[in-house]
Amino acid sequence: MSDSDDSVGGRSVLVTGGNRGIGRAIAEAFLAQGDRVAVTTRSGGAPEGALDVRCDMTDQASIDAAFATVEEAHGPVEVLVANAGITKDTLVLRMSDDDWQSVLDTNLTGAFRVARRAAKGMLRLKRGRIVFISSVVGLLGSAGQVNYAASKAGLVGMARSLARELGARSITANVVAPGFIETDMTGVLTDEQKATIKQQVPLGRYASPDEIAGAVTWLASPAATYVTGAVIPVDGGLGMGH
Repeated sequence: MSDSDDSVGGRSVLVTGGNRGIGRAIAEAFLAQGDRVAVTTRSGGAPEGALDVRCDMTDQASIDAAFATVEEAHGPVEVLVANAGITKDTLVLRMSDDDWQSVLDTNLTGAFRVARRAAKGMLRLKRGRIVFISSVVGLLGSAGQVNYAASKAGLVGMARSLARELGARSITANVVAPGFIETDMTGVLTDEQKATIKQQVPLGRYASPDEIAGAVTWLASPAATYVTGAVIPVDGGLGMGH
């Protein structure tokens, strides 16, 4: 994507799950660049300046309606960040079919649904950026997170297949794999658990959501025109070699 592709007032950017944590930081980073940003949320609370669109990632009709709203307000989505995700952690022998299915349906199938819908507009534009937010857990594995790790690993295969399928139309598909981040999700850990995790991270600390957002905005920038099918770890070195 060259600078000349950028329309007046920035690009049309959609971030799923953009009301808190990593998604919110990503939405705010695109807003700061002057892009036209929409976020999907289940219950509202988008950053100031973003279009707040209610959307259920497990319902294609809800996703189609959300895209129609975004396209009417901002034009076809040029940058999609598939970030929405849930966890239902428990050991495998206790993991119910619903624990498995609900996490896969939101994290993996939901990302597929929004990518498929975004690709329609991107193919017509002959350009686009798709970024999936995975996790270091999808590469390393994590006890008690069989469902979550499987959903996040699946995003890698999806992105690389889309990179091959859509590349001829100047559409890139990449993955950002965050490590441990200072968010509501990690806020529930005990101090002892946090200390144990930090010992495993070469940089010796958690990331801020802004550090994840920096990798995402770079992948969507003119500097990353020739980057596709990549998995970018932003994990302080935790997942090296995976």
